[in-house]
Amino acid sequence: MSSQTLSDTTGTRTKQRHRGLRQFVKFGIVGASGFIVNLAIFTLLQKIVPNHASNPQYYFIYSAAFLSGGISNYTLNRGWTFRSSAHPGREGAKFMSVSMVALCVGLLISWLGSWLGQPYLGHGHKLWFVSTVGAIFVNFFVNKYWTFRSVN
Repeated sequence: MSSQTLSDTTGTRTKQRHRGLRQFVKFGIVGASGFIVNLAIFTLLQKIVPNHASNPQYYFIYSAAFLSGGISNYTLNRGWTFRSSAHPGREGAKFMSVSMVALCVGLLISWLGSWLGQPYLGHGHKLWFVSTVGAIFVNFFVNKYWTFRSVN
């Protein structure tokens, strides 16, 4: 292997690492904005939904807020983080499928948290935070390696 070929290969790997790091930072920024959208919707719905601390209402509020943040995240990740040119319908369906799985993880954490964490976590922002952070990990890794696989 010539030194030029070795240099080209090393340069390509370095560019890929930098691109991956940029994507990770952008994904984090987008995730933070989705987190804020999620929190804002959750807080708003707590104010307008009667008996918001009961299980059915809490799970409804959590789900609506989580999916609102997910839609925001998809739009920003598609256009800014990954600059995807894949079919938006198929890619959006993948992203929302992942969001639904992450939502189920969040709801499971909520259920466990309300069962094990009573009275400390309650059905408010503490439980929302713990559940949402748990679901973020599923969202990032599955979206990076499945939804946006073609642009990684």
